Amino acid sequence: MMRLAGTLKRLLPRSLFGRSVLIIVMPLILLQAVALQIFYGTHWEVVSRRLAAAVAGDVALAVEMLRRFPDGVDQDWLAREMLTRTELAIRFADGEILPADPPDVIQGPAEAELRAALAERVRLPFRIDWSGRAEREVQIRVQLPEGVLHVDAPAKRLFTGTVTVFVLWLIGSALILFAIAAVFMRNQVKPVRRLALAADAFGKGRDVGPIKPEGADEVRQAAAAFNLMQERLRRFLAQRTEMLAGVSHDLRTPLTRMRLALTMLGTRKPDEAEELAALGEDIAEMERMIEGYLAFARGEGTEQAQPTDLAVLLADMAEKARAAGTEVELTAPAPLVLPLRADAMRRCLGNLVDNARRHARHVWLAAERVVRGGGEVVQITVDDDGPGIPAEQREEAFRPFVRLGGGRGGGSHTGLGLTIARDIVRAHGGEIALEDSPQGGLRARIRLPA
Repeated sequence: MMRLAGTLKRLLPRSLFGRSVLIIVMPLILLQAVALQIFYGTHWEVVSRRLAAAVAGDVALAVEMLRRFPDGVDQDWLAREMLTRTELAIRFADGEILPADPPDVIQGPAEAELRAALAERVRLPFRIDWSGRAEREVQIRVQLPEGVLHVDAPAKRLFTGTVTVFVLWLIGSALILFAIAAVFMRNQVKPVRRLALAADAFGKGRDVGPIKPEGADEVRQAAAAFNLMQERLRRFLAQRTEMLAGVSHDLRTPLTRMRLALTMLGTRKPDEAEELAALGEDIAEMERMIEGYLAFARGEGTEQAQPTDLAVLLADMAEKARAAGTEVELTAPAPLVLPLRADAMRRCLGNLVDNARRHARHVWLAAERVVRGGGEVVQITVDDDGPGIPAEQREEAFRPFVRLGGGRGGGSHTGLGLTIARDIVRAHGGEIALEDSPQGGLRARIRLPA
């Protein structure tokens, strides 16, 4: 039972349009199937029985007339009258005997009714030959004591055209109603599909603007709710970015004062120069974090996705890393164009490459198109041969200013680099994950919708 349910589920259409049309058409098909069965079981059967009884009655009348008037002149007169009044062509073969071959195979209800009617009314051995059906006639042979009576009956006396008309009417009306339902349902599904595409594009960071509410009332309400949600999310992102940018900007002033104070302390207390230098490095690291977030905040919410060659962007990242003294290998097919916020993606990849080269001597960059989950995505990997990050701490590494207890950095802060990278990737509708690298270090894997 479960297997049958699973098979039916796979056969049913998955789209809203297909299911909506199926909901409309299936009751129509069932209704017509019931009507056809009732017609086949009652009207067609009754009509076939009456037509067969009429032909069998005419054949029985011809048999009785031949018995009553066996003279040749009377037989000729009877043949003319039967042809004129009943459309049956009869011919008597004196001394002929029916073959002993088995009876004809019954092919349908009309044949069965004719055989039953002849057996009931003629009550003599007979054979029915349907080979002349292509010539629109049926040949009946009846065994009489003196010979065989040959009767050629026109097919129109046994078959009615109303059945064909009825079936054609059922099929034609079903096709017309299906076409009408398909047109109307397509117009109803179109706004839903447009809403789904707009939501997908908005989730991938593309500014689609407000969509026009159209279609049924429920679809209009959904479109209006999507426009309101879109506007609220934009406002929230703008407020969050402005607030954090303001906080980051305000932090630069006390950091500058702290750097000046450390410089002055260095001149007064030369014996503590090592400790002061360590504090200076911490302050410099905080300044780099703030500068990175300010750069991110300046582009957040203003840059729009444009067709960008990812291979060129990766080549620029690799060249900058080589200029900084890091060995970098790049593998990316060119061109590799997809809609991106170029500056934001450059910042994301820059954070990942900088993170890798700070802890490793060799970095590998790669990009390719892969099929995943029935769709095509672009996969970017950043591998290194450094110490890596323990598996249980990789999710924590994406949190801002988290200190990792072991592995990469030996307990150092991760800062905002990975946090900003994940934010940028998710704004493009993708996902980023940290994994074990085949090079022995850490792998940062990005998947973006193609």
